[in-house]
Amino acid sequence: MQNTRVKQHDAVLLASKGGENQFATFVPLCHFSRISLLLFLLIPLFFACSGAQEHIAPAVNPDDSVSMMTSYGVNTLISDSGVIKYRVVTERWEVNTTKQPTRWEFMKGVFFEQFDEQFHVQGYIQADTAWYYDQIKLWKLRGRVSIRNIDGLIYKSEELFWDMQKHELYSNVYSIVITPERTIQGDHFRSDEHMEHYYISNSKGSFMAEDIEGNKEEESTTSAETDTTQVEMQVRPAATRHAASKTN
Repeated sequence: MQNTRVKQHDAVLLASKGGENQFATFVPLCHFSRISLLLFLLIPLFFACSGAQEHIAPAVNPDDSVSMMTSYGVNTLISDSGVIKYRVVTERWEVNTTKQPTRWEFMKGVFFEQFDEQFHVQGYIQADTAWYYDQIKLWKLRGRVSIRNIDGLIYKSEELFWDMQKHELYSNVYSIVITPERTIQGDHFRSDEHMEHYYISNSKGSFMAEDIEGNKEEESTTSAETDTTQVEMQVRPAATRHAASKTN
Protein backbone atom coordinates (compact mmCIF):
# COMPACT_ATOMS: atom_id res chain seq x y z
CA MET A 1 0.00 0.00 0.00
CA GLN A 2 1.33 3.32 -1.00
CA ASN A 3 1.98 5.68 1.87
CA THR A 4 0.12 8.89 1.78
CA ARG A 5 1.32 11.96 3.52
CA VAL A 6 -1.38 14.05 5.15
CA LYS A 7 -0.84 17.22 6.99
CA GLN A 8 -1.84 17.15 10.65
CA HIS A 9 -4.28 19.98 10.37
CA ASP A 10 -6.02 18.39 7.40
CA ALA A 11 -6.79 14.84 8.69
CA VAL A 12 -6.52 12.44 11.62
CA LEU A 13 -5.42 8.82 11.29
CA LEU A 14 -7.82 6.35 12.92
CA ALA A 15 -6.30 2.93 13.46
CA SER A 16 -8.70 0.06 13.79
CA LYS A 17 -8.38 -2.46 16.63
CA GLY A 18 -8.11 -5.45 14.27
CA GLY A 19 -4.38 -5.25 13.71
CA GLU A 20 -1.55 -3.57 11.93
CA ASN A 21 -2.55 -4.73 8.47
CA GLN A 22 -5.97 -3.09 8.63
CA PHE A 23 -6.61 -0.09 6.51
CA ALA A 24 -6.32 3.25 8.15
CA THR A 25 -9.16 5.72 7.84
CA PHE A 26 -8.53 9.37 7.39
CA VAL A 27 -11.25 11.73 8.69
CA PRO A 28 -11.03 15.40 7.88
CA LEU A 29 -10.90 17.77 10.86
CA CYS A 30 -13.81 19.80 9.53
CA HIS A 31 -16.16 16.88 10.32
CA PHE A 32 -15.10 16.98 13.98
CA SER A 33 -15.86 20.67 14.14
CA ARG A 34 -19.36 20.15 12.82
CA ILE A 35 -20.07 17.25 15.20
CA SER A 36 -18.79 19.21 18.19
CA LEU A 37 -20.99 22.16 17.31
CA LEU A 38 -24.03 19.91 16.94
CA LEU A 39 -23.40 18.23 20.31
CA PHE A 40 -22.89 21.64 21.90
CA LEU A 41 -26.34 22.68 20.71
CA LEU A 42 -28.18 19.42 21.50
CA ILE A 43 -26.89 18.75 25.02
CA PRO A 44 -28.56 21.80 26.68
CA LEU A 45 -31.77 20.98 24.82
CA PHE A 46 -31.65 17.41 26.15
CA PHE A 47 -31.27 18.55 29.78
CA ALA A 48 -33.99 21.16 29.32
CA CYS A 49 -36.46 18.56 28.05
CA SER A 50 -35.60 16.06 30.76
CA GLY A 51 -36.21 18.65 33.50
CA ALA A 52 -39.51 20.02 32.14
CA GLN A 53 -42.37 20.36 34.64
CA GLU A 54 -46.05 20.28 33.96
CA HIS A 55 -47.83 23.54 34.78
CA ILE A 56 -51.27 23.06 36.33
CA ALA A 57 -53.67 25.90 37.00
CA PRO A 58 -55.02 26.22 40.57
CA ALA A 59 -58.45 24.88 41.40
CA VAL A 60 -61.42 27.13 40.67
CA ASN A 61 -62.60 29.01 43.74
CA PRO A 62 -66.37 28.59 44.34
CA ASP A 63 -66.56 32.33 45.01
CA ASP A 64 -65.41 32.96 41.43
CA SER A 65 -68.38 31.14 39.92
CA VAL A 66 -70.20 32.86 37.10
CA SER A 67 -73.84 33.88 37.41
CA MET A 68 -76.38 31.78 35.55
CA MET A 69 -78.30 34.85 34.39
CA THR A 70 -77.50 38.56 34.20
CA SER A 71 -80.15 41.14 33.28
CA TYR A 72 -79.75 44.89 32.78
CA GLY A 73 -82.29 47.67 33.20
CA VAL A 74 -84.79 45.57 35.17
CA ASN A 75 -88.26 46.80 36.16
CA THR A 76 -90.36 43.84 37.29
CA LEU A 77 -93.09 42.78 39.73
CA ILE A 78 -92.63 40.13 42.45
CA SER A 79 -95.51 38.15 43.95
CA ASP A 80 -95.85 36.61 47.39
CA SER A 81 -98.33 33.72 47.86
CA GLY A 82 -99.81 34.48 44.45
CA VAL A 83 -100.37 38.18 45.19
CA ILE A 84 -98.24 40.95 43.65
CA LYS A 85 -96.49 42.63 46.58
CA TYR A 86 -93.39 44.41 45.24
CA ARG A 87 -91.91 46.19 42.27
CA VAL A 88 -88.14 45.85 41.80
CA VAL A 89 -86.14 48.38 39.78
CA THR A 90 -82.40 47.84 39.32
CA GLU A 91 -79.63 48.54 36.83
CA ARG A 92 -78.16 45.02 37.06
CA TRP A 93 -79.67 41.77 38.35
CA GLU A 94 -77.61 38.56 38.59
CA VAL A 95 -78.93 35.09 39.45
CA ASN A 96 -76.25 32.76 40.83
CA THR A 97 -77.17 29.13 41.51
CA THR A 98 -73.57 27.88 41.93
CA LYS A 99 -72.74 29.71 45.15
CA GLN A 100 -74.17 28.32 48.33
CA PRO A 101 -76.63 29.41 49.42
CA THR A 102 -78.00 30.37 46.01
CA ARG A 103 -78.75 34.06 45.62
CA TRP A 104 -79.80 37.04 43.55
CA GLU A 105 -77.26 39.85 43.42
CA PHE A 106 -77.98 43.55 42.90
CA MET A 107 -74.51 45.11 42.78
CA LYS A 108 -75.63 48.34 41.08
CA GLY A 109 -78.33 49.28 43.59
CA VAL A 110 -81.98 48.34 44.01
CA PHE A 111 -85.32 50.14 44.54
CA PHE A 112 -88.54 48.55 45.87
CA GLU A 113 -92.18 49.59 45.94
CA GLN A 114 -94.47 47.79 48.41
CA PHE A 115 -98.14 47.23 47.51
CA ASP A 116 -101.19 46.17 49.49
CA GLU A 117 -103.82 43.74 48.22
CA GLN A 118 -105.53 46.53 46.25
CA PHE A 119 -102.19 47.36 44.58
CA HIS A 120 -101.81 50.62 46.50
CA VAL A 121 -98.29 51.79 47.30
CA GLN A 122 -97.46 51.23 50.99
CA GLY A 123 -93.80 52.17 51.08
CA TYR A 124 -90.41 52.41 49.42
CA ILE A 125 -87.07 50.69 50.08
CA GLN A 126 -83.75 51.68 48.53
CA ALA A 127 -80.11 50.49 48.94
CA ASP A 128 -76.76 50.69 47.13
CA THR A 129 -76.25 46.89 47.16
CA ALA A 130 -78.55 43.96 47.87
CA TRP A 131 -78.52 40.16 48.01
CA TYR A 132 -81.58 37.92 48.08
CA TYR A 133 -81.09 34.34 49.34
CA ASP A 134 -84.02 32.65 47.63
CA GLN A 135 -83.83 29.36 49.55
CA ILE A 136 -84.38 31.04 52.93
CA LYS A 137 -86.24 34.12 51.57
CA LEU A 138 -83.87 36.62 53.20
CA TRP A 139 -82.86 40.02 51.84
CA LYS A 140 -79.58 41.66 52.84
CA LEU A 141 -79.42 45.37 52.05
CA ARG A 142 -76.20 47.34 52.45
CA GLY A 143 -75.08 50.91 51.80
CA ARG A 144 -77.33 53.96 52.33
CA VAL A 145 -80.39 51.87 53.15
CA SER A 146 -83.54 54.01 53.22
CA ILE A 147 -87.20 53.14 53.93
CA ARG A 148 -90.31 55.34 53.81
CA ASN A 149 -93.89 54.24 54.54
CA ILE A 150 -97.24 55.90 53.88
CA ASP A 151 -97.34 57.38 57.41
CA GLY A 152 -94.26 59.50 56.69
CA LEU A 153 -91.87 57.38 58.77
CA ILE A 154 -88.29 57.35 57.45
CA TYR A 155 -85.65 54.78 58.34
CA LYS A 156 -81.93 55.10 57.51
CA SER A 157 -79.02 52.76 58.11
CA GLU A 158 -75.98 51.18 56.45
CA GLU A 159 -77.25 47.60 56.71
CA LEU A 160 -80.66 45.98 57.03
CA PHE A 161 -82.01 42.42 56.86
CA TRP A 162 -85.50 41.64 55.59
CA ASP A 163 -86.88 38.22 56.55
CA MET A 164 -89.80 37.51 54.23
CA GLN A 165 -90.75 34.32 56.06
CA LYS A 166 -91.17 36.08 59.41
CA HIS A 167 -92.29 39.34 57.74
CA GLU A 168 -89.90 41.46 59.77
CA LEU A 169 -86.99 43.88 59.34
CA TYR A 170 -83.95 44.00 61.62
CA SER A 171 -80.52 45.60 61.87
CA ASN A 172 -77.61 45.37 64.31
CA VAL A 173 -75.87 48.58 63.25
CA TYR A 174 -76.52 52.25 63.90
CA SER A 175 -80.03 53.19 62.73
CA ILE A 176 -82.18 56.34 62.61
CA VAL A 177 -85.98 56.49 62.66
CA ILE A 178 -87.61 59.83 61.79
CA THR A 179 -91.33 60.45 62.30
CA PRO A 180 -93.36 63.70 62.21
CA GLU A 181 -93.24 63.74 66.04
CA ARG A 182 -89.75 62.55 66.95
CA THR A 183 -86.31 61.34 65.84
CA ILE A 184 -84.81 58.22 67.43
CA GLN A 185 -81.33 56.73 67.04
CA GLY A 186 -80.10 53.35 68.23
CA ASP A 187 -77.77 50.42 67.72
CA HIS A 188 -80.38 47.68 67.28
CA PHE A 189 -83.57 47.89 65.25
CA ARG A 190 -86.49 45.49 64.70
CA SER A 191 -89.83 46.10 63.03
CA ASP A 192 -92.66 44.59 61.01
CA GLU A 193 -92.65 44.92 57.22
CA HIS A 194 -94.87 48.01 57.22
CA MET A 195 -92.84 49.85 59.89
CA GLU A 196 -95.94 50.26 62.04
CA HIS A 197 -94.53 48.57 65.15
CA TYR A 198 -90.80 48.95 65.69
CA TYR A 199 -88.28 48.61 68.49
CA ILE A 200 -84.92 50.38 68.97
CA SER A 201 -82.48 49.51 71.76
CA ASN A 202 -79.73 51.69 73.26
CA SER A 203 -81.64 54.63 71.82
CA LYS A 204 -81.43 58.38 72.06
CA GLY A 205 -83.17 61.20 70.21
CA SER A 206 -85.41 64.26 70.21
CA PHE A 207 -89.12 64.44 71.12
CA MET A 208 -91.94 66.93 70.91
CA ALA A 209 -92.32 69.38 73.80
CA GLU A 210 -95.90 68.19 74.37
CA ASP A 211 -94.64 64.67 75.03
CA ILE A 212 -92.14 65.89 77.62
CA GLU A 213 -94.64 68.23 79.31
CA GLY A 214 -97.25 65.52 79.35
CA ASN A 215 -94.80 63.15 81.00
CA LYS A 216 -93.92 65.78 83.60
CA GLU A 217 -97.59 66.37 84.47
CA GLU A 218 -98.17 62.65 84.81
CA GLU A 219 -95.10 62.31 87.04
CA SER A 220 -96.14 65.27 89.26
CA THR A 221 -99.69 63.92 89.64
CA THR A 222 -98.38 60.49 90.51
CA SER A 223 -95.91 61.87 93.02
CA ALA A 224 -98.59 64.08 94.61
CA GLU A 225 -100.91 61.14 95.04
CA THR A 226 -98.09 59.13 96.55
CA ASP A 227 -97.22 61.91 99.00
CA THR A 228 -100.86 62.34 100.07
CA THR A 229 -101.20 58.67 100.67
CA GLN A 230 -98.08 58.63 102.76
CA VAL A 231 -99.29 61.62 104.81
CA GLU A 232 -102.68 60.06 105.39
CA MET A 233 -101.03 56.90 106.57
CA GLN A 234 -98.93 58.85 109.07
CA VAL A 235 -101.86 60.86 110.55
CA ARG A 236 -103.02 59.49 113.90
CA PRO A 237 -105.82 60.69 116.27
CA ALA A 238 -104.69 62.91 119.09
CA ALA A 239 -104.58 61.34 122.53
CA THR A 240 -107.32 62.49 125.04
CA ARG A 241 -106.82 62.89 128.73
CA HIS A 242 -109.21 61.15 131.13
CA ALA A 243 -109.87 62.40 134.66
CA ALA A 244 -108.33 60.28 137.32
CA SER A 245 -110.91 58.35 139.29
CA LYS A 246 -110.83 58.49 143.05
CA THR A 247 -110.81 55.26 144.97
CA ASN A 248 -112.30 55.00 148.42
